[in-house]
Amino acid sequence: MFEHNILLITGGTGSFGHAVLDRFLDTDVKEIRIFSRDEKKQDDMRTEYGSNPKIKFYIGDVRDISSVKNAMHGVDYIFHAAALKQVPSCEFFPLEAAKTNIIGTDNVLSAAIEYGVKKIICLSTDKAAYPINAMGTSKAMMEKVVIAKSRTVDSAKTTICCTRYGNVMASRGSVIPRFVEQIKAGKPLTITEPAMTRFIMSLEEAVELVVFAFEHAENGDIMVQKAPACTIETLAEAVKQLFNPEAETKIIGIRHGEKMYETLLTKEECAHAEDMGNFFRVPCDKRDLNYEKYFDKGTPKEVTVKEFNSDNTDLLDVEAVKQKLLSLKYIREELAAWEEHKSKDKDKSDKING
Repeated sequence: MFEHNILLITGGTGSFGHAVLDRFLDTDVKEIRIFSRDEKKQDDMRTEYGSNPKIKFYIGDVRDISSVKNAMHGVDYIFHAAALKQVPSCEFFPLEAAKTNIIGTDNVLSAAIEYGVKKIICLSTDKAAYPINAMGTSKAMMEKVVIAKSRTVDSAKTTICCTRYGNVMASRGSVIPRFVEQIKAGKPLTITEPAMTRFIMSLEEAVELVVFAFEHAENGDIMVQKAPACTIETLAEAVKQLFNPEAETKIIGIRHGEKMYETLLTKEECAHAEDMGNFFRVPCDKRDLNYEKYFDKGTPKEVTVKEFNSDNTDLLDVEAVKQKLLSLKYIREELAAWEEHKSKDKDKSDKING
């Protein structure tokens, strides 16, 4: 579907945008545009990809619709990943989260509709379901903007939808790189709450939802990937066993805005979600405000479905989490560097003692 087409990735220098770029770079796509406000990361990407002619860079900010429009001409598809994602930071600067995650998304969608883009996928998060923090609330509002915009377009011309994820391992904001750095520095692993659960998936697994959404999602849909989860204690133990089983842990308590478990589908969404194998599709409510057209009075009906959250999904044990970690390029590279470091330290120690 991408043959000879142009794909725009907002927030393209982030970990998720990076992974989407890698996934589509070797396809028949004509051009991939990286839109972000970070000129340093863009320059790093130019170096990394060796001035690949398929990749074009645009500096701008989704908060500024004129800069968004500068990158929009000729675009066929958009993956919108630009966002403020750090939960504690958004707690202290909620208006900044609103400007980027809500207003920024509206700017991207408005420009996309104006320029006749075929399909826009907006990246959301499990924190948007039953939100208790500023980041999750701003993403929940982003989803509302997406659904509202989807009602205003001609589906034959433009499709607007969301993908909703749990934690992506080793991405920006993931605790895994912090655990690795703490072990390398000889410090204890800082755990917020051992029993806290989180969904876990690799970037590559998460990108497959993007592909699935581009192929199957309809206007206003929220697409969700079925994902396993684990406790923070299990994750920390898995990292320790890979790098240093003797490392200590330190419980620091729940941070600003954190939940004990995350939800990917609310009870209300589960009631009408479509099971599509490895994914769920949550269609939007296509009724307008004239409810009298649809029913005269409500019919009592008990809904017995449960929400889909990180407590009731498949919970992985330490060995299973270790295998997931070892599937990550980042972990394999860090392990190789760690083993080399330990080998050099041993050689030095042997020379001193010899």
